[in-house]
Amino acid sequence: MKNPKTLNNEKHALIVCDMLNDFVLKGAPLEVARAQAIIGNIKREIIKSRKKHIPIIYCCDGHRPADPEFSLWPRHAVKGTVGAQVIDELKPHKGDYLITKPSYSCFYKTALDKLLKQLGITHVILTGVATNICILYTVAEASMRGYKVIVPENCVAALSQGDHRFALQQMKRVFQVEIV
Repeated sequence: MKNPKTLNNEKHALIVCDMLNDFVLKGAPLEVARAQAIIGNIKREIIKSRKKHIPIIYCCDGHRPADPEFSLWPRHAVKGTVGAQVIDELKPHKGDYLITKPSYSCFYKTALDKLLKQLGITHVILTGVATNICILYTVAEASMRGYKVIVPENCVAALSQGDHRFALQQMKRVFQVEIV
């Protein structure tokens, strides 16, 4: 893999968060209804990133069979199941990175920060689901760790449009995220 995009000493990485069968497929246990509508947009971001040699990092829920999170949400993305796999339309390629996360944030108890530092990343482009949960909490941690965050609005979806709008407002106001 070539070096990440460098622009004015900026190095970008694209993060694809939780575009998994258990969130995206029709009738999935934790289906995000608008997730289907963002697949094509994320695919375009992936293609654009590959052309620019921007690293692509898939951050994916991977729960234990008796995960405490299942007291809040339906059982989903259990490690080793089809539901925990990235949807076919966005499957990782050789050279992409795959990080399994145990909870909402892509940083919590994962090697994401270490990987971003190794790659010299200064800016993250964040895509996926759910805007008001995993995306919002990842934005918070990324910002607090000093990364500049870009969120393409047409590449994120929430469980409801109200939650989606609220989360985008919080990202913009509180964390000064660039919403494009």
